[in-house]
Amino acid sequence: ESRPKQLLVYINPYGGKRQGKRIYEQKVAPLFSLASISTDVVITEYANHAKDNLFEVNINKYDGVVCVGGDGMFSEVMHGLIGRMQKDSGIDQNNPKAPLVQCNIRIGIIPKRSTDCICYSTVGISDPVTSALHIIVGDCQPLDVSSIHHNNTFLKYSVSLLGYGFYGDILKDSEKKRWMGPMRYDYSGFKTFLSHHYYEGTISFQPAKHTLGSPRDKDSCRTGCYICKKSEQQLAEQHKECGLKHEEEEEWKVIKGKFLAINAVNMSCACPRSPKGLSPAAHLADGSADLILVRKCSRFDFLRYLVRHTNQDDQFDFSFVDVYRVKSFQFTSKLSEDNESNVTDIGKKRFGQFCRDHPACCCNIPNSTWNCDGETLESSAIEVTVHCQLMKLFARGIEENCKDEATHSQSSIEQLL
Repeated sequence: ESRPKQLLVYINPYGGKRQGKRIYEQKVAPLFSLASISTDVVITEYANHAKDNLFEVNINKYDGVVCVGGDGMFSEVMHGLIGRMQKDSGIDQNNPKAPLVQCNIRIGIIPKRSTDCICYSTVGISDPVTSALHIIVGDCQPLDVSSIHHNNTFLKYSVSLLGYGFYGDILKDSEKKRWMGPMRYDYSGFKTFLSHHYYEGTISFQPAKHTLGSPRDKDSCRTGCYICKKSEQQLAEQHKECGLKHEEEEEWKVIKGKFLAINAVNMSCACPRSPKGLSPAAHLADGSADLILVRKCSRFDFLRYLVRHTNQDDQFDFSFVDVYRVKSFQFTSKLSEDNESNVTDIGKKRFGQFCRDHPACCCNIPNSTWNCDGETLESSAIEVTVHCQLMKLFARGIEENCKDEATHSQSSIEQLL
């Protein structure tokens, strides 16, 4: 990939304690200027401003799109860019079986020095100068993207965590407590852990047979990952040989149960609090997601599982945890399966709301919410497909010596320019 000459930059002025604009102007813009990169800067004024703008601009004149902000800002730019590519190619995003067109325009993430999961999982560090240097030298890291549908209607794209149960409940509860700032996640996490809600439902999935690795091996995804390269070749061959028939013929596995958490991750989801992430051996670009099912268990056992995210132990080594590498899956909650009459359904929904407002109520909430990269999805029944290397980042994956990268990058600025 070549070094960029012209970039479109979106800055969220409200994100990261309102530091995004200052970080860009003081640390990033001077580097772009030194590297003779011209920029068009858009300061976003409302939610989805960047996404809307990407449908209007002449996208072909840019070598890349840069977002300054956290995971939410990245998600907005990603949805705008993928949506624009599909619109220009005449592809209906509402069709879950539609083969999506790859985005050849790279996205750069300038983090705001907080827990930016996507930046941390693709670069190994959350540092604006390091990220700017990856953009300047023209690095390229392909990234898998999952599309999420409900009843042949497109809902969202996901690149990091899709979580039902525990992580969905935390997000839903924390949304009501925005006044608390970042502390709300700890508070909602503790409250959700104590509530210990489980959810009944059915998961159906297609195992990712094309990929070489497994979620329990020790092969972490690193710069130039051979598993990701191999998967790209194999998937390309499969599409040539069989087209869509191959997809439909492959076996589906079905699991029914009571779950405390259902998590699907396209990347390790590593962050400073959880250095190995939710699935340490997940790959960035192998056309698969790691599906983690945490069945109903005691509060103590669930705590043991959560603590494993923060240390080096095998977090899947529990009798109540199953993990599968999948290329697509579907989930239906028991409530949807029962197909009860509308009257009963409405009654249940109303009681469900009552339970949410009065947690002391002893009845179990029938449905959770999906947490999709930090945003809630209203539908509990979803259909998910992983699209291999649908987009590209200005990154090179995590290098073995990523801890030294920030120090190294400071001394390398002159050299790289």
